[in-house]
Amino acid sequence: MSGAHGSTVTRLYVAGDSRIHRISPEVKLVAVFAVVVVGAVTPRTEVVAFSVYVVAALMVVAMSGIGLIKYLRRLTVIVPFILFAFVIPFVGGGEKLNVAGVALSVDGLWAMWNILVKAALGATMSIVLSATTPVTNLLHGLTRLRVPRLLVAIISFMLRYIDVLVEQLGRMRRSMVARGHDPRWLWQVKPIASSAGALFVRSYERGERVHQAMLARGYSGVMPAMTNQRASINEWIAVMVYPAVCFGVLMLAVV
Repeated sequence: MSGAHGSTVTRLYVAGDSRIHRISPEVKLVAVFAVVVVGAVTPRTEVVAFSVYVVAALMVVAMSGIGLIKYLRRLTVIVPFILFAFVIPFVGGGEKLNVAGVALSVDGLWAMWNILVKAALGATMSIVLSATTPVTNLLHGLTRLRVPRLLVAIISFMLRYIDVLVEQLGRMRRSMVARGHDPRWLWQVKPIASSAGALFVRSYERGERVHQAMLARGYSGVMPAMTNQRASINEWIAVMVYPAVCFGVLMLAVV
């Protein structure tokens, strides 16, 4: 990933020295996964439980030091889910609730709340993880968690070549515009389709060349272990407090 400096993926990281930044990546990966799972299985009617999850998540955001503006800007990724959620009360069936002269579905309102709060919780956890952990460290963490090395290698190459493909697509788009094809308009769909096919072929050929170069340098099918360093017990205990609190609140809510 050394060649990805300044790339789309690495720009997600926000340099800092907060306590969240210093936590080992494998611990953060497990904690984020646990919080998302607990949030996903919590019944949508448990408003108090979700309120605790969200407040705790905002505390984690504050501890990470990434900044409120940057956090809110990145949270806009869930805007499509928000727009979809706000439509549901108007088209949902079942019992109706009259609000300011507008009939809204009760089940639709609960569905809207369910989508909004779970999307916001999952996005918040992902934002904190990506903003406080460099991509290379995340790959290290996956390796320490015994994720198959081949899968880690595939993920690392995928992340590395996102920017390669974006750069290639940009060059092809500039070439199209220089030849009078403006890809913004519907009637330019033919050159756009041709460019997509050419991009696929070029990407495949580049992947073949990279693979052959790796084999020539002794690649055996899996990436070597990046590091043997392990997270301390204190780190695990400290970080898993948040998922444990969420799980405890869920148990109290459903029992």
